[in-house]
Amino acid sequence: MSSTPYTLPVDNSAQERDRSQVLAAVHAPRIAIESVQPALDHGRFAAKAIVDEPLNVTARIFADGHDILAAAVCWYDAEGHPHREPMHPAQPPGLDIFEGRFTPHGIGRHRFLIEAWWDTYATYRYELSKKHQAGVSVGLELEEGRREIVQAIERNEGELREALEAIHERFRLLESDAERVALLLDADTAQLMHEADDRPHLTRSDALYPLDVERLKARFSSWYELFPRSETDVPHRHGTFNDVHKRLPLIRDMGFDVLYFPPIHPIGRTHRKGPNNTLEAGPDDPGSPYAIGSEEGGHEAIHPELGTREDFRALVRASAEHGLEIALDFAIQCSPDHPWLKEHPGWFSWRPDGSIRYAENPPKKYQDIVNVDFYAEDAIPSLWIELRDVVQGWVDEGVKIFRVDNPHTKPLPFWEWLIADIRARDPSVIFLSEAFTRPNMMLRLGKLGFTQSYTYFTWRNTKTELIEYFTQLNESPLREGFRPNFFVNTPDINPYFLQSSGRPGFLMRAALATMGAGAWGMYSGFELCEGEPVPGKEEYLDSEKYEIRPRDYTAAGNISYEIAQLNRIRRENPALQTHLGLAVYPVHNDRLLFFGKRTETRDNFILVAINLDPFESQEGAFELPLWEYGLPDDAALYGEDLMSGHRWTWQGKWQSMRLDPAHLPFAIWRIRPVR
Repeated sequence: MSSTPYTLPVDNSAQERDRSQVLAAVHAPRIAIESVQPALDHGRFAAKAIVDEPLNVTARIFADGHDILAAAVCWYDAEGHPHREPMHPAQPPGLDIFEGRFTPHGIGRHRFLIEAWWDTYATYRYELSKKHQAGVSVGLELEEGRREIVQAIERNEGELREALEAIHERFRLLESDAERVALLLDADTAQLMHEADDRPHLTRSDALYPLDVERLKARFSSWYELFPRSETDVPHRHGTFNDVHKRLPLIRDMGFDVLYFPPIHPIGRTHRKGPNNTLEAGPDDPGSPYAIGSEEGGHEAIHPELGTREDFRALVRASAEHGLEIALDFAIQCSPDHPWLKEHPGWFSWRPDGSIRYAENPPKKYQDIVNVDFYAEDAIPSLWIELRDVVQGWVDEGVKIFRVDNPHTKPLPFWEWLIADIRARDPSVIFLSEAFTRPNMMLRLGKLGFTQSYTYFTWRNTKTELIEYFTQLNESPLREGFRPNFFVNTPDINPYFLQSSGRPGFLMRAALATMGAGAWGMYSGFELCEGEPVPGKEEYLDSEKYEIRPRDYTAAGNISYEIAQLNRIRRENPALQTHLGLAVYPVHNDRLLFFGKRTETRDNFILVAINLDPFESQEGAFELPLWEYGLPDDAALYGEDLMSGHRWTWQGKWQSMRLDPAHLPFAIWRIRPVR
């Protein structure tokens, strides 16, 4: 009995699958591009940058084998025009990190990506150089080099082709191998071959990384907050925009460049708050400006007692003449008298009994405020567009800076849309986030487009707390997506520290804010060392939020002069115009904080020492950072006290300091090497 062997059928589909998978693997990138910076969430959000300032770009780039890699950062400006800058291996070698830089010369959304490829000629030069130095015969290598040049000639044209042809002709006429080696290793030859490279195994980063390039004030600004209604001589007379004019020179002379107003809109009467947040207001009580809206109008309107729209425009112009830019509060909340409640009741949340739901932030209650419902059926898209139009209306009036009240209590998609929409029309607009909330939410708001943010600085008092917070702000992802504004106080926050620390405490906090961050702010009254609290609370007694508070800004004990000096020092020293680059240095006293900031070239180097004890003098030995200049421990540095103008020479690393809070609880020194 015979049998025929059984033959398995050929699975052509499996073969085709294998073939396609191999081809896909063959065409996959051989070069890895990882850890691109600056980037947020792998390019989902835009990192922050400043116009006309070089931006450092880094990436981890590596491949199989030992071939030398080349890389470039390719970037597109706000108009979409392409640009290209080379990247180079960073030091120390062996970490596969490449770095490059480019300088954006316009504001608006920019984008960049990383390209990397095998640098064939650089690899060839490296191997030729090693063999030649080792005395190995390189006849074959010279022919390989000649062929590299010929191939480059064949794939190029114009002036580059002509230059390569001249190199090839020189190579052909040279008589000795040594001369040919020298020609092939020459820097000019290498540059021409780099330009002619066909960039084998070219790989691009997975993402096109966005950048928000903003004007300098986005990073470096000094904010002064005041209530226009308090610019009066007597509590029973409501201040006006015209009254603010007389304060402009004083605010300018203190060194501020942003003048910020709480809401300037009509204030409702229903459930109006009285002095110290009482529930009963008298007929002449002004109410809280955050209870926005009355029969006179809403967020687009001006409180009649402040003046007319033309008065506001005149104040904007006058402020600009004094070097001040007006910032307005954008608070998305309404008095029960706001016109929107009648015109658009579907924009609000209503309770089962037909009453409207007022605002709460337990244990706080805001009976004079109701909130809109962003996702109510009637609110989409009309409410969103209306709020955008409110902001755009004030932009059209010349306001380019907005402090946004409690943005963390509003939908995140709303902010991403609104900020992008406004900045697409005018990329000079700045948004400050007033979000004292969880760290992740504060960072997310920065990612969504907020230019600056209030911070935890207000509650960081000890040396350990301050060092930890300064360090966090200088590390990823905060350094790419979060710009701090160090407000020392606000109408809502009377910090416990300032309630009992007296004048030295106010000076100390002013020094920490101005030297620690590029953007800082203070609410009027800080220069008078106001700190009387509601007992047991971080709130001001007789709060200006609920009543008119005239002040004598020349009163004895004020610190206006010191604030002006601090702001002057900031303006004159580029190293202080950012929160980035802060380095903490050793000082042997836990009540002394010692840190420095410097420009990249070290041509501006500032040291700051602050006594964190407002009651007692503190002294301690500290290390002069000679190593920052590459100097030995016994070298000398010139020092200059930027508050007093006194100058001297320090000799050696170990020095000592003593800071008396009764005199001045801080010192600011500019240093430079002795040449």
